[in-house]
Amino acid sequence: MSAVRPPLPPFTKETANEKVKLAQKLWNTRDPAKVALAYTEDSIWRNRDQFPHGRKDILDFLTKKWQKETRYKLRKELFAWTDNKIAVQFWYEFYDEAEQSWFRCYGLEDWTFNENGLMIKRQMSGNNIKIAEHERFFSDDMADEEVDKVFISEKHW
Repeated sequence: MSAVRPPLPPFTKETANEKVKLAQKLWNTRDPAKVALAYTEDSIWRNRDQFPHGRKDILDFLTKKWQKETRYKLRKELFAWTDNKIAVQFWYEFYDEAEQSWFRCYGLEDWTFNENGLMIKRQMSGNNIKIAEHERFFSDDMADEEVDKVFISEKHW
């Protein structure tokens, strides 16, 4: 039996936004096992130049990601939606342990869901920009409610 992850398609503006915020909260746990459960067993991804396929690959990908990208904090915003698809813009910050530097990633994702609300496809494009610690948008102890108050202005582009 397949898991069910509400809200379910077809999405409205409200349910699509709810799905985005649930994903933001889930990814901010930095728990690969929990995050991987939001995807189908055979989910396909494109994450920049990597192509995880299936929940096991996703789990491995996320485990390696958060070993490298520590102190990770993410903000997602609904960009567009249709029946079973959602487009998201996002930005996140992390500390790269190997480089001993802070980075911010800006990007876009498109998601496709099955009838049970699990993601069957995720495509992500993002660009990392090196930042100084004093340029950070997010503090390590920010709750999701505070993360949602961080907006990007023209001066950040």
